[in-house]
Amino acid sequence: MQLVKRLLNVLVLHLLLVRLCSSLDTIKFDQPVGDGDFLVSKNETFVLGFFKDRVVWVANRDNPINGSSGVLSIGSDGNLGLQANTSQGLVRLWSTNVSISSASNIFAQILDSGSLVLAQQGSQDVFWQSTDHPTHILLSSMKIGLDRRSGINRFLMCWKSDNDPGTGNVSLRMDLNGSPQLILYKNEAKWWRSGHWNGIQWGGIPAGQRNVVFKINFVNNKDEIAVQWTVLDPSIYSVITIDGMGTLNQLAWQGQQHQWVSLWSAPLDACDSYGKCGQFGNCNPYTNSGFNCTCYPGYEPTSLQDWDLRDGTGGCKRQQGSRSMCRNGEGFVKMKNVKVPDTSSIKLEMNLSLEACEEECLRNCSCLAYASADVRNGGTGCMTWYKDLMDTKQFTEGGQDLYIRADAVVLAQYKKKSGAGFSSGKRRLAIILGASISVASLLILAVLCWFRKISRKERGGQPELLNDPAAFGSRSCEDLPIRKEVDEHRGKTDLPFFDLTTVVAATENFSFANMLGHGGFGMVYKGNLADGQEIAVKRLSRNSGQGVDEFKNEVMLIAKLQHRNLVRLLGCCIDKEERMLIYEYMPNRSLDLFIFDKNRKSSLDWRKRFQIIIGIARGVLYLHQDSRLKIIHRDLKASNVLLDGSMNPKISDFGMARMFGDDQIEASTNRVVGTYGYMSPEYAMNGLYSTKSDVFSFGVLALEIISGRKNNFQFENPSLNLVGLVNMGLVDRRKSLGHS
Repeated sequence: MQLVKRLLNVLVLHLLLVRLCSSLDTIKFDQPVGDGDFLVSKNETFVLGFFKDRVVWVANRDNPINGSSGVLSIGSDGNLGLQANTSQGLVRLWSTNVSISSASNIFAQILDSGSLVLAQQGSQDVFWQSTDHPTHILLSSMKIGLDRRSGINRFLMCWKSDNDPGTGNVSLRMDLNGSPQLILYKNEAKWWRSGHWNGIQWGGIPAGQRNVVFKINFVNNKDEIAVQWTVLDPSIYSVITIDGMGTLNQLAWQGQQHQWVSLWSAPLDACDSYGKCGQFGNCNPYTNSGFNCTCYPGYEPTSLQDWDLRDGTGGCKRQQGSRSMCRNGEGFVKMKNVKVPDTSSIKLEMNLSLEACEEECLRNCSCLAYASADVRNGGTGCMTWYKDLMDTKQFTEGGQDLYIRADAVVLAQYKKKSGAGFSSGKRRLAIILGASISVASLLILAVLCWFRKISRKERGGQPELLNDPAAFGSRSCEDLPIRKEVDEHRGKTDLPFFDLTTVVAATENFSFANMLGHGGFGMVYKGNLADGQEIAVKRLSRNSGQGVDEFKNEVMLIAKLQHRNLVRLLGCCIDKEERMLIYEYMPNRSLDLFIFDKNRKSSLDWRKRFQIIIGIARGVLYLHQDSRLKIIHRDLKASNVLLDGSMNPKISDFGMARMFGDDQIEASTNRVVGTYGYMSPEYAMNGLYSTKSDVFSFGVLALEIISGRKNNFQFENPSLNLVGLVNMGLVDRRKSLGHS
C-alpha cells in the first residue's frame, strides 16, 4: 500500500510546487477533491491533498484507503468527509462529525496558518478546524491543552513509523493536575517533562527564555488551559514534531539552504529522562564524577549497590538515624537553580507569598518541600509537595529555588557550610572588607579601561584581525586573563585572533538566516569574510555543557593538527563573555544529516559510503599515530564528522579530546564525557580511555554509515541498539555454521 493512498490531509511547506499551480483554497458542496487534486492556501504556504512530503496533519491516520481512489467532499449533512471509491460504491472512512443545523452554503477552506476549517458563508462561526485535532506536528499558533468550553483536549501523537501515519506510542500532552506542565509519554509512561509554567517559561527549558525565533504563550483561565508557540518573524516557518523514538524537536525552515534546522530538542541529555535519579534524587548533567545523581539534603541512596553501578533510578530515602521533622527544630535547605520536581500532585495556592508558603509548609508535618509557583517579582504563589519528589534536574542558570524539609541536624550542617557560623561582628567586618575591595577594584579597572579606550581612539578604532596578543587589551579589559591563557595554550602556531566586529559583520550579527545548527558547545553560524572566504563560527552559549576548558582544549589541539580529514581551525574570538571558534566552512554540513535522513541517504551510494568510512579511518589513524601529538578524540560520532563540497569527511569538535604521551597506553577519568551509544564499555562504566575507545566509536559509526540506522543506546535493554542487534546477528550466524 503506497503512502499517498493512506493520507487524506497533507499540509506541506512546499513553495516550489505551489508556485506552479493555480488551485483554489476552498471545497464546496459541488466541488470535491479527488486523487491528483489539491487546495492551496491564499498566500501559497500550505497544500491540502494526497501528497508525500513534509506532512503536518493527517485525518484518516488509522483508517487508510486501501487500493481505491479517495474523494474528499462536503456531504448532505454539511460535514466534510473522506470516501473510498470501491466496487460497492462510495464508502465513508472519515468525517468531521459535527452537528450543523443548516447544511446550506457550507465550505471547507485551507488557511495560511495551516488550518483546515469547516464554516458557513455569511457566518463567523467555525464548526470544525483541523488545529483542534493535531497529529504529530504542531504549527505556529496551534495549541496544546484543554478548551474548557468545548471539552476538546489537544495533544500530539507520533506516527507508527516513518511510512505509517497511524497512531504511534509517543504523545505530548498537557498535564492539567497541580501546576500544569507538558509531559512526553512513551508507551503511556512519562518519558520527559517540561517542568511547570513559572510565569516566564517552562521550568525545565530555561533556554526558552532567551529564544529570539519564537515566543511562548501560556493561558490558564476559565475558558482554557493551553500553550502555543508563535513565530516572531512571519518569514520563518517553524514546527514542533514528535517521533516514535520519544524525541521532541523544534525545526525551522532555512530558505537559503532549502532544509530544516533544529532549534532545540528534548530529551536533551541523560538528566532529561524522567525519573533518572528516582525519588528525592537530583540529576546534574554537568557533574565531573561520571555519575549524574545525588540525593537531596538529608537523604541517602536507597541502594548503594545500584548507585555503585551508576543506576540511580531507585532514588533516595531518609538518612538512617534522622530525627523527627515535626515541630522538632526542623527547617528548610535551599537547592538552587533546579527544575523543580513533578508538580502533578502538589498543592497550589497562588495567593500566598514565598514567606507565607514557608510558614504553610512548616505547619504541616507532612509537607516535604515548597517553591514559588511564579518566579516573577521575587517569587509569588505557593507549591507544596507531600509525596515522593520525582524528576529534579540541576541547571547552571535559569532554574529556580526548591526548599527541602530537613531535620535540625542536617539544617545545622548546611548552615555551617553556607557560612552561617560567623559571629555577627565577623560577618559585618567581612562585608565591609569585601565591599571596600570591590570598590577599589572597580575604580582601578575603570581607569585602565579609560586609558585603553583613549589609546584605541588614537589608532582610529578600526576592526582588525588581531595577531598580537597585546593588542587585545585595546578592546576589552575583562578579556585579558582568558586571552592570555588561550594564547599560551595555542603555543607557537600562527592561529589568529579575530576581532568581534569582524565576526559580527561576517555572520550578519548572528542572524537566524545564517544559523547552521547547534551542539553541546552552542550555536553554529555561517559567515562570509570581507575577502569572500566562507567560514563557520561556533559560538559558546552561556548554558553550554562545554565551557572555557573545552574551548582552550580545542584551540590547543586542533591548531597544531593538519590533515585532509580533520576540519581546519582558522582562528578564535574572545571578547568579554563571547567565546568563538572560526572554522573553514563545510557546505554539506555533518554526516548525520545524510545517513539518518530518509531522503538524503539515497544520494550516498556504496562507493561514496566506503570513501567516507576510509576518510574517517585516515583521520583517526593520523590522530593516533601520524601526528606530532597522540590524540584521543573521545567524542567521535556522525554529527562530529563534517562533509566538504566533494563529500570528503573531516573530523571536528576536539573540545573533549585528550593528548597522550608517546609511551602512554591508557588513562582514566572521573568525568565521562561523550555520547552514549558511541562509548566503549570500559570508558562508559569505568572511565578508562585509550586509542581503543576511538576505534570502538569508529566501529559504531561505520555500522551507522552502512545501515543508515542510528545507534540509539538504551540502558534498559542494550540488545535493542544497533551494536546489540549486529552482535545478535553474528551469534546467530555462528550457530548456523555449527560454532559454539
